Amino acid sequence: MSEREMFSDSDGTKLNLGHLKVWFTSGMGFFTDAYDLFIIGIVLILLEGSYGTSFQVGTGNGNVLVGAGLLASSAIVAAIFGQLVFGRLADIFGRKKVYGLAAAILASGALLSAFATSYWMLFAFRFLLGFGIGGDYPISATIMSEYSNKKDRGKMLAFVFANQGIGSVAAVLVGLFAVTVLPAELAWRFMLGAGAIPAAAVIYLRTKLPETPRYSALVNSDSTAANRAMNVVSPGAEIGVVAKTSVHTFSTFISNYWRTLIVTAGSWFILDMAFYGTGIYSGAFTGAILPSTTLFDRIFLAGMPFFAGFFGYFTAVALMDRVGRKPLQIFGFVMMFVVYTAVAAVLETSGSNVTGFLIPPYLALALYSLSFFFIDMGPNTTTFVVPAELYPVKYRATGHGISAASGKVGAAVTTFAFAALSASIGIKPLLIILAVTSLAGAGLSLLLKETKNLSLEEASEDRLVEEDPPSPSTTGNESVKSSTEL
Repeated sequence: MSEREMFSDSDGTKLNLGHLKVWFTSGMGFFTDAYDLFIIGIVLILLEGSYGTSFQVGTGNGNVLVGAGLLASSAIVAAIFGQLVFGRLADIFGRKKVYGLAAAILASGALLSAFATSYWMLFAFRFLLGFGIGGDYPISATIMSEYSNKKDRGKMLAFVFANQGIGSVAAVLVGLFAVTVLPAELAWRFMLGAGAIPAAAVIYLRTKLPETPRYSALVNSDSTAANRAMNVVSPGAEIGVVAKTSVHTFSTFISNYWRTLIVTAGSWFILDMAFYGTGIYSGAFTGAILPSTTLFDRIFLAGMPFFAGFFGYFTAVALMDRVGRKPLQIFGFVMMFVVYTAVAAVLETSGSNVTGFLIPPYLALALYSLSFFFIDMGPNTTTFVVPAELYPVKYRATGHGISAASGKVGAAVTTFAFAALSASIGIKPLLIILAVTSLAGAGLSLLLKETKNLSLEEASEDRLVEEDPPSPSTTGNESVKSSTEL
């Protein structure tokens, strides 16, 4: 039996309620991830000192810009460590054993942030939150990919990630609600604490989800557990036998996949420079286009691009298995370049200040919001999907974690720097920088391997090899050799 045949039952099954159960269990983490990462942008508006809050954003020397940059980037920096640590742990100990832990850390960090009494306490709790957020990336992506059928795998992975769009919109809506009904002193705490609810809601489900079929069969050599997992999405399916991946050491993984890592990690780095820089500081960009003095209007305008991005996520869901990952990623990067260049071209500036537009301001805001649509339709989704497919089962979460961590490095750089840069050089040069980096992302994506309609073993070129026959006291299953050389 070849690797294609081993998982033919689950690869060939139609999309069903079992897949949706895995999607919900995985997707709630991404809802929380997006909510918690982007709510801080709204919280920073409240804590800048203009709305009567006693909490100080400054780092002790009164430097609000430095304090805001550190606070906004704390969760993102922590996410880098979470992605690397949990990605590796998920490959060593299994996806199931660490899945609930990531959600518990995430929920704890969000809840504790609401009760912070000092700047550095809030910084520490946001760091804890970010560690949990980072852990969720490689585990959720790997679990969804290893439970999905071949035909709909891209769609289901994109659907998991689309919860980020829902979480981003939820952050805007919760922010608007909080500032409408609560005093500023309580509103920001309510915003941060609400992020704990969805993560806490899926901790139980994550502990009950069986280990994935491929990890059970190809790493644990447990066909009984593999069959049980396959039945979550394909009732009556059987794997029958077990085999081993030929990529069995970390040095082998690096030597065989270093080129792939450069492409997936590099494109994610470039993407997140734009996505998090413009996302967390959306208020600075939209405020430069349409200045507003009321708190409600500032939050509403800052949230407008996220509503455009919302539709981008679900466009990616619809197109992922039809058009393919590579074309979507390249097209998205190219359109980011076009939109950033166009917005910069219509801005009239004096020094670092925006003084006017060559088109009506509302059209400028609409044009800027289009960048979020193309980001989410293209590379923001594809950079999450592809690493869950291109790496072998024993290092799938590791490869995804490395790629995601590279993205968060780019996010941390821009999140920390954008507050100061927007004040010193202005919005227009920032848009030009983002346009150039987007074009570089399109060029790097030309090297990406297309994974549409391939099994995970074909996509990752994961060759399976014969095991020594097990003794009756172990699994009781016969081992066979794969006949497919990829």
